[in-house]
Amino acid sequence: MTGVWRWRHNSLRRATDRREAWAALAALLLMVLAAPALGWACGARTDDALQESARAQRAGRHATTAVVVRRSPQGPRFPSDPETAPRRTLPPSVVARWRSPDGTVRQGTVTIESRRTAPGARVEIWTDDAGRPVPRPMDEATARAHAVLAGIGAALLAVGAVEGVRQLIVRRLKKARYDRIDQEWASTGPDWGRTGTGS
Repeated sequence: MTGVWRWRHNSLRRATDRREAWAALAALLLMVLAAPALGWACGARTDDALQESARAQRAGRHATTAVVVRRSPQGPRFPSDPETAPRRTLPPSVVARWRSPDGTVRQGTVTIESRRTAPGARVEIWTDDAGRPVPRPMDEATARAHAVLAGIGAALLAVGAVEGVRQLIVRRLKKARYDRIDQEWASTGPDWGRTGTGS
């Protein structure tokens, strides 16, 4: 684009060069101004939604102490945290006994974050209002991190889309340029350089 700007008064400049420069300028402005604004808006809306979801989870989930009965032979019922690493590092699963929020004693297979799986060990688990085991509620920092990633992803997708459109415009301009050269060559090329053709 800077090269086109420097030789904008050059008599060899073509109309397609000017259009290509305008397309590059528009793409640059969209990438610098619109893409970050879109990323910020997407991140802010995602953060609002995730914070609301985290508040709802914290309101409907309760931390309670469970007593390990035995280690569970089956795998975990659910990953305890969405940020958990691959399956080989998932927390252990145990059969435990706990009290639900209404005071009822319950027993079942739960995934725990503690490595204490010996019978009688006390571990913290999370339950819903009915006393069923559930994953730990999302905290504010995790929600914010997901929102930031969503904003960055939206901005990068916008930049990619703008660049893709710019490349498409440039490709069409080049095709039009080459088509015009072919037409001019077809009209003058066959006689070019021959004796007696007036050239």
